[in-house]
Amino acid sequence: MIAIVDYGMGNIHSVQKALESLGEKTLVAHKPEDIKKCQKVVLPGVGAFDDAMLELNKKNLIPALLGHIKNKKIFLGICLGMQLLFKKSQEASKTSGLGILIGEVKRFDEKMNIKVPHMGWNQLKKVTSHKSQVTSECPLLKDIPCGSYVYFCHSYYPDPKNLGIVSATTDYGMDFASVVWKDNIYGVQFHPEKSQQTGLKILENFIQL
Repeated sequence: MIAIVDYGMGNIHSVQKALESLGEKTLVAHKPEDIKKCQKVVLPGVGAFDDAMLELNKKNLIPALLGHIKNKKIFLGICLGMQLLFKKSQEASKTSGLGILIGEVKRFDEKMNIKVPHMGWNQLKKVTSHKSQVTSECPLLKDIPCGSYVYFCHSYYPDPKNLGIVSATTDYGMDFASVVWKDNIYGVQFHPEKSQQTGLKILENFIQL
């Protein structure tokens, strides 16, 4: 069973519907006990970094999330849920993130003559050289062709210090990390639940981890 963390930041029901369409049982997690009873966790999210961390803290979900990751259980962060894996964000004025991954979440620079937020379909460029991973391809991207289109909606992007965790990039005025992977931790900057067949295949790969 997969726990989908509900902390009031985004439409969790789209994620739930997509996973259940693939035959997976889900649990909408409102409290720490919900997370502890599941082997996999999805942290979705749309909105502001500060608000997200404050809500997670208010619901006492942070220790359970950190414990889940520490115990080597599978974790997937989607969009804002991916950004929260990092400690620092240029969007945040009050809070720090979970600090699981080293790096900073940065805002797209409108001086690059791009529209912010980055919204719509864009391509994944798979990164095939990993010094720190057992295999060169992220398991989430199994049978996903390089150049596949997925759906984005964000103004900020993660900038990991360790480039070895970057499994795919996307070009939006610059190449930014759109998929990260470290051990049992996975993060995607796009919305697989809104990315049609490509997104469903990514979620199917997640279920099979």
